[in-house]
Amino acid sequence: MEEKFNVQEELKKLPNQPGVYIMRDENDTIMYVGKAVNLHNRVRSYFRKIVGRGPQIDRMVAQIARFEYIVTDSELEALVLENNLIKENSPRYNTLLKDDKTYPYIKVTVSEDFPRIIFSRLMKKDKSKYFGPFTSAAAVKDTIELINKIYGLRTCNRVLPRDIGVGRPCLNYHMGRCSAPCDGKISKEEYAERIKGALDFLEGNYNPILKKLSDEMEKASEELEFEKAATYRDLLNSVRQVAQKQKMTDAAMEDKDILAIASDENDAVIQVFFVRDGRLIGREHFYMTHISGNPQAEILRDFVKQFYAGTPFIPRELMLPETIEDMDIIEKWLTMRKGSRVYLKVPERGQKEKLMELAAQNAQLVLSKDKERLKREEGRTIGAVKEIENILGIKGLNRMEAYDISNISGFANVGSMVVYEKGKPKKSDYRKFRIKSVEGPDDYACMKEVLTRRLLHGLEERKEFELRDIDARYGSFTKFPDLILMDGGRGQVNICLQVLEEIGVNIPVCGMVKDDNHRTRGLYFNNVELPIDRRSEGFKLITRIQDEAHRFAIEYHRSIRSKAQVKSLLDDIKGVGPARRKALMKHFGSIEDIKNANIDELSKIPEITPNVAREIYEFFRKDETASN
Repeated sequence: MEEKFNVQEELKKLPNQPGVYIMRDENDTIMYVGKAVNLHNRVRSYFRKIVGRGPQIDRMVAQIARFEYIVTDSELEALVLENNLIKENSPRYNTLLKDDKTYPYIKVTVSEDFPRIIFSRLMKKDKSKYFGPFTSAAAVKDTIELINKIYGLRTCNRVLPRDIGVGRPCLNYHMGRCSAPCDGKISKEEYAERIKGALDFLEGNYNPILKKLSDEMEKASEELEFEKAATYRDLLNSVRQVAQKQKMTDAAMEDKDILAIASDENDAVIQVFFVRDGRLIGREHFYMTHISGNPQAEILRDFVKQFYAGTPFIPRELMLPETIEDMDIIEKWLTMRKGSRVYLKVPERGQKEKLMELAAQNAQLVLSKDKERLKREEGRTIGAVKEIENILGIKGLNRMEAYDISNISGFANVGSMVVYEKGKPKKSDYRKFRIKSVEGPDDYACMKEVLTRRLLHGLEERKEFELRDIDARYGSFTKFPDLILMDGGRGQVNICLQVLEEIGVNIPVCGMVKDDNHRTRGLYFNNVELPIDRRSEGFKLITRIQDEAHRFAIEYHRSIRSKAQVKSLLDDIKGVGPARRKALMKHFGSIEDIKNANIDELSKIPEITPNVAREIYEFFRKDETASN
């Protein structure tokens, strides 16, 4: 049996630190993202027998196949990362915010001659400086008010210097809260000095303000002005709340990968944080073996070369924990691959360094607590691929494609193509085929069409890439497999070999032979059936690939059948065409609900006129009238 994620064992490894946890189902789909002050306590609570926590949580817990977590430095960082991951993945058990409001920022309009400090919910590329995001809108507003009061900054929307002298200064000037640049009371240079002081505060130099507020609070308290002291106390708390550093969002709004490494004598883990449009949206860790005591810089260099040779997206920046050999050459190579400038950088201070530290902390956790699990996972994937290589006697097996056909007595013939790379499914490269040239139940003819279309499409894409001077290896259909797996024996394999010969492509083809009980019993390769140990990881991988190809084909066939049934029924109604059929199904969700709707309910759909609503209503009641 395939070794499953052991929940109880993994619960023991949870750290007593803040962070974000991610719950996944058996298809590895993210179901829920949550934050925790203490990951150990929070995640374990889901697996206790708790009465009254609600049916939705119970349903989710019943579907959890595995979980993962990302450690952060504070609860605030966990909260912001949780928000990013929810927006990126839209998990079905998270409450999703439809109006896309998010955490507040402090915006400094530095491009203006007399800048303002204002509250903002959005971060734009408008030459302004942004600070945040923060979790408390009230604290942000209090802090902005405080900064404006201390530094005498304007809050109006006047266009300066154009409107200087137009009208009188506002009430804030008379209350001593604004330096009135609108009336020429302060020069541009002096105002710029005040903005510089405010920016120093926002960038983390809080001590002068904190000391000033603390002194004023104590002074007011000594003079028995308790209301005034309470005001200073509240402002002091607001500043302290805003002063919490967070690293989950970058005001530069750029794409970057942040790499960190943890290693011991035999193994290393590379942690990659993915930042897209300035937001940390996720992470992956990669297990490096056969390091033979190599220095970390060398392991890191090898990882960068191997990982970014195959990944479909290369960010603008790669942040590395230390300088690596051939850094300039690798930078040029990545620039050539991406088609635009790529930078390799080693951060020395500031926010990027903090995020690097966080990545390194997570890498060390993976290395120390997940080492055995990662080895088992590697055995199920890369180790299994090596076993298949040995059985077939081939080398360099990386990408495998498997095909299957699905129909019912020749109705709605469809084909599926699933892709596995390094022993793992690559779902972005899966493809569906609706058979065009075959009527009736002829699986061989259907398979011939699917393979021909797939391979010819790949060759055409390669030609197009060559004309546009793009590396064809990094397309979708342009990447041909190292091995084609057919769901069957001699007959299916021969069909594939025939197609390959006609097109002029040379790819090894292997059949997945089943016994009388429809279970995989061996591999058919080069006209010979090869036995395979059913207890081996190679056998388990073959079975997973075969089941996945079958599942993918069946799901597509069911969707085609469902659409066909909906179409045939609704299209018999006078006045209902494709647009109205779509509107009806979108509004009601099922044929049964449409059938049970009255004329008024049907007429509420903008596309359905009163006459058409009556036609639909009467259509579903013809049989009832006839029977009466």
